[in-house]
Amino acid sequence: MFLRALFFLPFFFPTLLAAQWIPQKSTTEAHFRAISAVSKNVVWAGGSKGTVLRTDNGGETWSVLSVPGTEKLDFRGIKGLDKKTAVAVSAGLAEEGQARIYRTDDAGKTWQQVWQTDQKGVFLDGIAFWDKKNGLIFGDPIDNHLYLLKTTDGGKTWQRLTPETLPANLPNEASFAASNSTMVMQGTKNVWVGTGGADHARVLYSTDRGTTWQVTDTPMKANASSGIFGLHFWDAQNGIAVGGDYKADKEAFENVIVTQDGGKSWEKRTPTTPAGLKEAVVKLKNGTFITVGPAGSALSKDNAQTWQPLTGATAGLHALTCAGSMCWAIGSKGQIVRLSN
Repeated sequence: MFLRALFFLPFFFPTLLAAQWIPQKSTTEAHFRAISAVSKNVVWAGGSKGTVLRTDNGGETWSVLSVPGTEKLDFRGIKGLDKKTAVAVSAGLAEEGQARIYRTDDAGKTWQQVWQTDQKGVFLDGIAFWDKKNGLIFGDPIDNHLYLLKTTDGGKTWQRLTPETLPANLPNEASFAASNSTMVMQGTKNVWVGTGGADHARVLYSTDRGTTWQVTDTPMKANASSGIFGLHFWDAQNGIAVGGDYKADKEAFENVIVTQDGGKSWEKRTPTTPAGLKEAVVKLKNGTFITVGPAGSALSKDNAQTWQPLTGATAGLHALTCAGSMCWAIGSKGQIVRLSN
């Protein structure tokens, strides 16, 4: 019936197919800043109060999973490796017992704590994997160098990368644990990390799985509460970064920059509509950009030259993930939404 209506109403075709968010039911009031799609059916999410969510039917239903002893932790990083395996990262002060990593290989029925440190200053921000075996976790700088952990066995064990192989951080420079997309990977060896906190945002990047690193300045402004919050690369050369100021999350900000040379240089693009902080961004296969943040969501169909609001969410969103043309976003008070088109 719907297809027949489209056939006879060609002038309404763009309106009927306009993308919007469709709310889904999570049955939790936890706050979420990490979501990871394995496929169009399997999605994992990490949140406050040690909460992990999982769906295996594309979000029709979500299961609230119990991770024993984590009621005071905030899983701001999560990566689903397959329908049964995921790694969750707690953001918080290590000296207060909050820098921990957990792993499940039975769809969240049981969890194993695979790493913890009480080293003062360690604060883990996010996680990403190139494949089911190889991944990185990044955290705030220690002694002026980004804190990086590496795994080669699917997250069962983690080792710190030698700090001296990384570029030195600027004064007050760090990354934000806002959406689990401040560090992103592409291909089999490429990785990028966006920063803030200093007087301008930078991007650190490696083409050899973190063995060696380079760093470049970007035109995105930064201070203690602003900078790059989300990155996305769709091939080795082309990427986009979004950001803003979390202390003024609704104020206008030149919040979009792009690269066409693998992160060596960046240029500004049109700020989003609605304005304000944007924390995550993706590019769909049809070329559409989707970005989310506490001040609202936006989409662009012309390579970030113009933006339009994306409706349907009842509150701000923090994290975003896609599998093919299927996308989910997540935010405060258990809000989960799926992109309709």
